[in-house]
Amino acid sequence: MAVGERRVTAEPRLGIRRESRSSWSRRGFLLVVLPLLAAVLTGVGVLAVSGNVLLPFQGVITLEGKMASKRDFFEDEEVQRILMKHHIRVHITASGSREVAIRDISSYDFVFPSGQPAGDLITAERAKSNQYAKVHRPFVSPIVLATYREYARTLEKAGVAKAHRGTGADADQPPYYVLDMAGFLRHIHDKKRWDDIGIERQGIANANRIVAQTPDVCGSNSAGTYLALVAFTWHGDGEEVPDTDQEADARGRAIKHLMEQGLPAADVFRTYVSPEGKNIAPVVVAYEHQYLAYQLNYKARSKKLDEQRVLLYPSGQFVTQPQFIALNEDGDRLGELITHDPELRQRAMELGFRILDPTGQVAGDQLTRFLEDRGIPAPATEGDDTRTAMPRLRYLERMISVVGDCPPAEVLPGRP
Repeated sequence: MAVGERRVTAEPRLGIRRESRSSWSRRGFLLVVLPLLAAVLTGVGVLAVSGNVLLPFQGVITLEGKMASKRDFFEDEEVQRILMKHHIRVHITASGSREVAIRDISSYDFVFPSGQPAGDLITAERAKSNQYAKVHRPFVSPIVLATYREYARTLEKAGVAKAHRGTGADADQPPYYVLDMAGFLRHIHDKKRWDDIGIERQGIANANRIVAQTPDVCGSNSAGTYLALVAFTWHGDGEEVPDTDQEADARGRAIKHLMEQGLPAADVFRTYVSPEGKNIAPVVVAYEHQYLAYQLNYKARSKKLDEQRVLLYPSGQFVTQPQFIALNEDGDRLGELITHDPELRQRAMELGFRILDPTGQVAGDQLTRFLEDRGIPAPATEGDDTRTAMPRLRYLERMISVVGDCPPAEVLPGRP
């Protein structure tokens, strides 16, 4: 039947079809879209908790840096996480500080030489050629000699070391000693062996010569700094650092027999903290932050200190003043962060560094309080009061060449 040429059943059929499609679409929307929305919201929540809520939507820049020992800071996973919050990733090229100072650095965003002579050389050269260079001094770490309690006590009995407990330490188990560098070097010069000065009284037999093991002096800032300390001490207190090529060469020849080199820089401290370290290298040159970071990790794992490993602080200390040198504005942004960002400063302390205030001085007793809060005795040595300036890189380089039997590094034109 038709009414006005229209089927009576057509409208109900079409009406039912619309209702069915609309109902299916709403259910499909809910089934498909809502889970996706929940996943997005969950992801945003996770990112917000991690502090990286904007990372998927903002670019991350990768900065190229060149440095030696301070790469410990940038290779730390927590430091990397904090930097990612600021959309920065750092790629490090490992190199000795002397190589940083004398090689082309035009492809880098920043460099971080461990010593002031290298830093001053870089900034002077950049200024001379009207290139960008901005210096930041976020933290320092003194050169120390890491050893074991039996060897420290033997040196103490021999009159060339004195126990210095540090704040919060057990009087019977001092973790820190002040080392009479002149007396220590005299034992090396006289070819004394550990057995000669009574190591057997500590239950150890060691007929090896007394030495301080350093990394390769031709590539390591810690070894170069120790070399400068040896050269200064061996020529007597009050002697100035060499200021001519002839003086530098002469001092290099005079102290060569006092230096013991071997493992690459990265392996010296690793050997020290290994079970075989006491037999392989009972005294090694290292940075203070390496030892403190080791003790912090050891305490976190075992709930106690490693009381067998201790530090010797030389009676004379060089002010090494590592310098973070930004070579462009992106590098400067990173320098500002590691110098001023509270999280990065805190993490630097957790890695054993002494953070600096804006004037370049050690920032009060922050490291002391941090260590004490975690049950780690804080170093406070008398050796810190005796300091001298490092020699200019030109003369340090000449001494390194003599002691290390390595050819003098090629200095770029115009550099001293």
